[in-house]
Amino acid sequence: MKNTFRIVLIISFVVTLSSPAFATNGDNLIGIGPISRSMGGVGIAAPQDAISAVFANPAAMCFAPYCPSSQFDFAGTLFMPKVDAKVIRGGTTIEAKSDDKVYMIPAIGISVPLGKGPRAWRFGIAAYGVTGLGVDYRGTNLDQSMYVPYGGYPLIQGEFTQLQIMKFAPAISFQASDTISLGVAAHIDYSSLDLRSGSSFNYGFGGQAGLIWKPIDMLSLGLNYVSAQNVNHKNVIDFDPPAGNGLDDLELEAPQQAGLGLAFHLADGRLLLEADGKWLNWADAKGYKDFDWKDQWVFGIGAQFEATPNLFLRAGYNYGENPVEDHSGFVGTGGSTVQGHVLPTYYYETFRWIGFPAVVESHITVGFGYRFSEKFQMDLGFVYAPENTVQESGTDLTGQPVTLESTLSETSLDFGLTWRF
Repeated sequence: MKNTFRIVLIISFVVTLSSPAFATNGDNLIGIGPISRSMGGVGIAAPQDAISAVFANPAAMCFAPYCPSSQFDFAGTLFMPKVDAKVIRGGTTIEAKSDDKVYMIPAIGISVPLGKGPRAWRFGIAAYGVTGLGVDYRGTNLDQSMYVPYGGYPLIQGEFTQLQIMKFAPAISFQASDTISLGVAAHIDYSSLDLRSGSSFNYGFGGQAGLIWKPIDMLSLGLNYVSAQNVNHKNVIDFDPPAGNGLDDLELEAPQQAGLGLAFHLADGRLLLEADGKWLNWADAKGYKDFDWKDQWVFGIGAQFEATPNLFLRAGYNYGENPVEDHSGFVGTGGSTVQGHVLPTYYYETFRWIGFPAVVESHITVGFGYRFSEKFQMDLGFVYAPENTVQESGTDLTGQPVTLESTLSETSLDFGLTWRF
């Protein structure tokens, strides 16, 4: 147990050093760790490491490949988004590229048996960056005063946004029989939001429950549910200048979500085929519903093939439709309400369309793992989200026709190290 507590302390330290991520399924990563991510983000029915066993379905800790031993995983993602935007107004196109950055996103997980004798109970902890979104158009053509007759108002709102959520999740699972396992996890979220007025940090709390059923050796069925988790970010933006009373708060709620997974173990266990379906309830989540996000269905498929006793080859695909509703035809001179504050509709639209461009939909994934010994393994993965461009049109503050456009693509490299003990 002393070693377990030392690892828990390492988890707590590393997660505080995590950098902001970027959007994938809405503003959630498709999966955590190189194994899940290289298989299209799947893992509800048959996660292959301790990180995914907590993230995707805590019940899976009892049926994971490392059982009945203990496992510790360290993983990292190098995230490389490319995003740009345009405002087409009066026949003139004003465009800019967001500042290109490489983000480092760590993840750590551990799963251990509880007590001696039958390994019916297991305890796990995972810590990871799970959510991120942001753009940085500061100092570009989009960051300028355009509406001088209206008090020098800027061209857009949302020229700088940065959201990151780190999650700390202790979990416990119980194997009720040879075919059924149950699991629960507590979620402690550490969230940061910066809308160019300084970062605001706060905490959110929630829970997760899961079930795994193995009716036959070759088939696994998984169910997973995560509760909504609300965070209130204080003093982040002035929604109603110049008559406002300074900086306003903004509540952002990670949506409740439910998932179903199906996994087949074929070719004497050498081939794993898995498919996941998830429902993310953005339409009822505070903050996201204010900016008119719709519910999102996410589908992932993945395969893992044991080419040799030590080499594992992986590939997958993940799809989730852009959740940001199109408001083409908007009247920019009108007013839109966000959590009790009324702001010009034109700025409401630029904020949601340019400042939070959660628009990528498809993800193509590949990877491999190599087992150096029974106790040590290395895994690598690659995820590519092809470029997606979205447009909406309406009128600006002066009633002049305007078109807003955002383009986003993503590339990421994943790596992980595993120790079994």
